Amino acid sequence: MHAGSLKSRPDRQESIASAMRTVSTERAGIEALVEALENGLAEPLAEAVEILAGITGRVIVTGVGKSGHIGAKIAATLASTGTPAFFVHPAEANHGDLGMIARDDAIVAMSWSGETAELKGIIAYARRFSIPLIAVTSGETSALGREANVVLKLPKAAEACPHGLAPTTSTVLQLVIGDALAVALLEARGFTPEHFRTFHPGGKLGANLMRVGEIMHSGEAMPVVKLGTDLPSAITELSRKRLGCVCVVDGDGRLAGIVTDGDLARNLHRSLSELAVEDIMTRKPKTVGPRMMASAAIGMLNDNNINALIVAEDDRPLGVLHFHDLLRIGVV
Repeated sequence: MHAGSLKSRPDRQESIASAMRTVSTERAGIEALVEALENGLAEPLAEAVEILAGITGRVIVTGVGKSGHIGAKIAATLASTGTPAFFVHPAEANHGDLGMIARDDAIVAMSWSGETAELKGIIAYARRFSIPLIAVTSGETSALGREANVVLKLPKAAEACPHGLAPTTSTVLQLVIGDALAVALLEARGFTPEHFRTFHPGGKLGANLMRVGEIMHSGEAMPVVKLGTDLPSAITELSRKRLGCVCVVDGDGRLAGIVTDGDLARNLHRSLSELAVEDIMTRKPKTVGPRMMASAAIGMLNDNNINALIVAEDDRPLGVLHFHDLLRIGVV
């Protein structure tokens, strides 16, 4: 069809109806995948996880076309969650990139039909050097399926494309089973948020995974006064440190309370110059440990409608974390 013969002004209601059909069709595909896992697919999936967790090399993901695009995403997800992995295009593999695949690696080959001609080279290479081969396909008895050590057979769900041509539902199922592999491996390896941050040091995700102990104002930057301190002196400390609060400690250095801008505002009707910090302080301030994640800290600030948290350990203040510090590093 010539491009000029296409409709130039789509009907809004038709577009909405089309979107609903697409989502419903792809949802039905995922439901079919759940049913498949409940009726036989779970065992080969578990076997695939065991193979990938047991290798000393890397996971090589491969595929052509839309399957290749999904494969590249899966390789990236594996690599970012503690399983060394990368994508190798089968056409490039046939022209030298097979040398990137070592005997201690494992291969995850993606092909909806399982008859993708470009995969023949990688399949033969895997069999020649006894490299574990995991097939993600709907064709269990296909050329790929017959040669694989493990076949993750996907249900033959209807494509969302009205012509049944554009890979839509099929690629969703490939993506979901790939994520299932990655998450199962993540859990099998005991992958923690600390590990996650190692692979995601930048951007919003890296910021959310920071610990409050890395962000807090400590040492000379921490506003702190002792019990018995007169309010004018405490206000001076509060103003100098510019965090909107000052920690109050007892003679042993243990946290006794906090004086905030809000506490001062609520007591303006009183003669502040004649008061000490214990006369207006909040005696049980919100505290967090230094290992709390920044993402959890901002949630605590929001839930309690406050601007700062005292970071403490064994009742001793270590620092102050302010809402603006979290915004500055990109935590939302």
